[in-house]
Amino acid sequence: MRRVAITGAGTVNALGLTVDATLEAMREGKCGISELNFRDVDRLAIKIGGQIHDWDATGRFNRQQMVLYDRFTQFTLVAAKEAIGQSGLEFVGDLAAHSGVILGTSGGGLTTQDDNYRMVYEEGKNRVHPFVVPKLMNNAGCSHVSMEYNLKGPSFTVATACASSNHAMGQAFNMIRCGMATAMVTGGSESMLCFGGVKAWEGLRVMSKDACRPFSLNRNGMVQGEGAAVFVFEDYEHAQKRGAVILAEVIGFSMTSDASDIVMPSKQGAARAIAGAMQDAKVNPEEVGYINAHGTGTAANDKTECAAVADALGHHADNIMISSTKSMHGHLIGGTGAVELLACIMALKDGVIAPTINYEEPDPECALDVVPNEARDASVDVVLSNAFAFGGLNAVIALRKAS
Repeated sequence: MRRVAITGAGTVNALGLTVDATLEAMREGKCGISELNFRDVDRLAIKIGGQIHDWDATGRFNRQQMVLYDRFTQFTLVAAKEAIGQSGLEFVGDLAAHSGVILGTSGGGLTTQDDNYRMVYEEGKNRVHPFVVPKLMNNAGCSHVSMEYNLKGPSFTVATACASSNHAMGQAFNMIRCGMATAMVTGGSESMLCFGGVKAWEGLRVMSKDACRPFSLNRNGMVQGEGAAVFVFEDYEHAQKRGAVILAEVIGFSMTSDASDIVMPSKQGAARAIAGAMQDAKVNPEEVGYINAHGTGTAANDKTECAAVADALGHHADNIMISSTKSMHGHLIGGTGAVELLACIMALKDGVIAPTINYEEPDPECALDVVPNEARDASVDVVLSNAFAFGGLNAVIALRKAS
């Protein structure tokens, strides 16, 4: 089995339009959640989110590209450019044939759907643009990245709600590990912050009107975000031979299904995924120094996740640091695990643990070290990143400090 390195990272999210800007914001515990600004926001009960304001799409893409690129695809391409640029890889010849793209998304081109449904049903128009379908399809981001960078190997999109990115990155990891690919561009993207997207989520009654407070006793719901994070996963030996800078090593992955409820999480399913990732990585609980939590800020998720961590790590759960960066950038649904992997890399590479901000009151059912409100300097060698989705679909990734 081959080892897998991460040699490139890129992002666009409410905390920053680059990796450096995002990590600096995480170190400072900044909040990227703000007042939403789009058409008909006044008709919504929820008016906050991790929105990327003043996004200059026309300054980044030409007119022909804009016809094809939904907002989530735009985010994907910008993040991929940063990640591939950092990796230094050029996908030509044999490398192109053995490299691909696996990305996660949940809503795909939801803003395109929202705009065009409005045109047909509200404005009464009888025609839509002929490229609406290729613009809104969930694999649009994946396909455009493959075409832009000549990636001719395995390429597809994963849609498993809030676990989409982790599932995508896990598949990319496994493809390299088993020899099916030399390098994979992977991660996730989401842009659901439009009238229809937020209105649908309002119906679930799991949204906060003021702030995301994971693990705090007075938490009152999740807050949506938008953006993308993309990585280059590469055969470790291939990366070493070409002298690449290795950001971290991917060492384990596990996925489970609760098989119980469409919206309520299961402690058993989450705990099996956490334990499975450690088993796959061949590490003991005592070796894990940090967990980036799913940590949505809902009462059900937070207490279930803390119980699952306690089950999977036993007595070591009391010693581990666990934080939710959703408190800063919001919940990017299908793209969230990818943005959160940046915090995992920062913990390993820079020795900085991102905080859980907005933490105000201890919750006896979340009695773990949640790194409240301020980042922490700490040396860790192994980290986990949790993602638990509606439908009971769980995916956990394990990383190790580059050696």
